[in-house]
Amino acid sequence: MKEDFFDRYCVGKGIDIGYGGDPISDSCDVWESEHGDAQYLRGLADGMYDFVYSSHTLEHMPDPGVALVNWWRLLKPGGFLILYIPDRDLYEKKTTLPSGWNEDHKTFFLLDRDESPDTIGVLPLISRSLRGFEIEYAKRCGEGCTIMDPLAHSDGEYSIEVVIRKLR
Repeated sequence: MKEDFFDRYCVGKGIDIGYGGDPISDSCDVWESEHGDAQYLRGLADGMYDFVYSSHTLEHMPDPGVALVNWWRLLKPGGFLILYIPDRDLYEKKTTLPSGWNEDHKTFFLLDRDESPDTIGVLPLISRSLRGFEIEYAKRCGEGCTIMDPLAHSDGEYSIEVVIRKLR
């Protein structure tokens, strides 16, 4: 709210992928597992949304690059892909799978770099997977995160947030 996020990026027709019962806006479409595979979003037409929002879903995808390509195809030119995913070092506090907090996590993420075998850098992944984009911003969100003990769940924020604009 303090960053005017919703008025800047969640305008027009959107979809919230993996909304978990709490969509980003009352007016957007939603996609959850009962709608089908979120990696492919079969049945949704290309270029139908002004924004695509996904919170804590990319880490569940078998192939995050394929998911990004399919989420990207839904956007109109000028639209925004908004990603919110757990930061490995703030959330997991370890470097290899399995996740200590969610058995369905298939990948860990850092903002800026890949670290084999289990960590993907979000920005390198975007560069490898998408074409015709501009990064509006990319940041690590750790406000209020004080627990660094790998055996204790994190408090506060523990995520990476990236907003990508599809060029016209």
